[in-house]
Amino acid sequence: MFAAREAWKAGLWAPRHWAGNIVAGLIVGVVALPLAMAFAIASGVKPEQGLYTAIVAGVVVSLFGGSRTQIAGPTGAFIVILSGIVAEHGVAGLQLATLMAGLMLCAFGLARLGGVIRYIPLPVILGFTAGIGIIIWVGQWQAFFGLPAVPGQFFHEKLWFLLRNLPNLDWVTTAFGFGSLALVLLPRRVSVLRRVPGPLLALVAATLLQGLCQFPQLATIGSTFGELPRGLPMPHWPDSGLDRIVPLIGPAFTIALLGAIESLLSAVVSDNMAGTRHDSNAELFGQGLANVISPLFGGIAATGAIARTATSIRSGGTAPLAGVVHALVLVLVLLVLAPLARNIPLATLAAILFVVAWNMSEAHRVVRLVRHAPRADAVILGLTLLLTVFADLVVAVNIGIVLSVLHFLRRMAASVDVAPVAIPDAVPENGPRIRALRVRGPLFFAAVEPLRAAFRAEPADVLILCLDQAPFADATALQALDDEIAAAHVRGMRVILCGADARIRAKLNRMGTLSRLGGRDFQPDLAAALDAVGRAAG
Repeated sequence: MFAAREAWKAGLWAPRHWAGNIVAGLIVGVVALPLAMAFAIASGVKPEQGLYTAIVAGVVVSLFGGSRTQIAGPTGAFIVILSGIVAEHGVAGLQLATLMAGLMLCAFGLARLGGVIRYIPLPVILGFTAGIGIIIWVGQWQAFFGLPAVPGQFFHEKLWFLLRNLPNLDWVTTAFGFGSLALVLLPRRVSVLRRVPGPLLALVAATLLQGLCQFPQLATIGSTFGELPRGLPMPHWPDSGLDRIVPLIGPAFTIALLGAIESLLSAVVSDNMAGTRHDSNAELFGQGLANVISPLFGGIAATGAIARTATSIRSGGTAPLAGVVHALVLVLVLLVLAPLARNIPLATLAAILFVVAWNMSEAHRVVRLVRHAPRADAVILGLTLLLTVFADLVVAVNIGIVLSVLHFLRRMAASVDVAPVAIPDAVPENGPRIRALRVRGPLFFAAVEPLRAAFRAEPADVLILCLDQAPFADATALQALDDEIAAAHVRGMRVILCGADARIRAKLNRMGTLSRLGGRDFQPDLAAALDAVGRAAG
């Protein structure tokens, strides 16, 4: 159910809800202004493209997403991916990749994959978000300290260049950077300014100071990008030849995967704050639609923004109207205040991104997990973080998930037990030698070896295998079971299965195992199996 319709059914479009949502939209629009431009510049595109993204995504996701309180736009999580795509494929390639990612997200939503995204383990999420935070922080040193352009492709090359050139920093630019950083953090320390957005305070103060003093060595939006255009551009379809689409499939999937994770995390946060419940599949579809439309207007990739969504809810936002108003505020900025943006120092935007990077890294959660979580989870977190920073985000997430799954399988396999079962005294001593075993736990591919070992542990005339505590079985384990039964028959040992539920019995039937056993050697429980042995012996 789309957010607009869900809000309509809840009566949130009624006039009595307008005031709170309009105020929330105004506040979030003010907060989004510096962030949208900072994220765009850090992603390698023009600042106005961040505003276009926030406007288009803000409206589309608010109306067609799965959360009625979600605020969408460009986010810091995308910076690493988008800047890499721009460096390799240009801005046109980025817009095509974003459109392709949007189509993928729509497909994810239509295929009802919203619940699957939740299965990414916490150590992997914390690892790659902390890694992205480190990359953003180091990536803003150039603008914050007034350093020369950074060469190199890999993180360690860029870091080494920045460290070697740090003594050559520009003192005016650095002063603006630290002053802006102090202003961003000031409202957290001064109760009178508690309701003033720190990024806006820094933006206004630094822009006014540069407008009055005009420091020639200070890089600004005007000196680097020129003046912001007024209004939204006309929509245009990016160049989409097959020779351009194929190389962008991988980057587009990366955008789609990260966008899905970020948007659903933000939706969960908004649910916890507002007491609502989002539709994950509709959320993916809404995010996908936003990423299809955004590049048509010159925008970049967008997703749910946790900080802006939380700001909206704290300010009284309860309905999609808040997201629409936030977008209208940014349109008004483009129409009226665009000429004033030329004096915004890039050092101020870098200071804002310093705070964004720190918040993204969630250092307190990382430290707590490393200190208190199982060692394997801490290793997975650390490896994911290092691979994100020094290799590639997709490689980091893939390896982190694979290691998590392998660790889980190892733990699950260790929990599967094929244990002997005591035979009642009523069984005649001069009868056949009987062994009874019970499978406790899921019978799946990682538990094949304990099953094989149990079959061959001790000689017996009859082996009874109880499956009443096996919740499920996969094809690999069932094939191994069938092979062991055939080998037991060759050795002259009778095998009786008992206690399997209807699903496992159906799988055994399809595998041909029941035909191999015959009707007498598949029993409902252990007592029936022992009775069948007694009748055969008699």
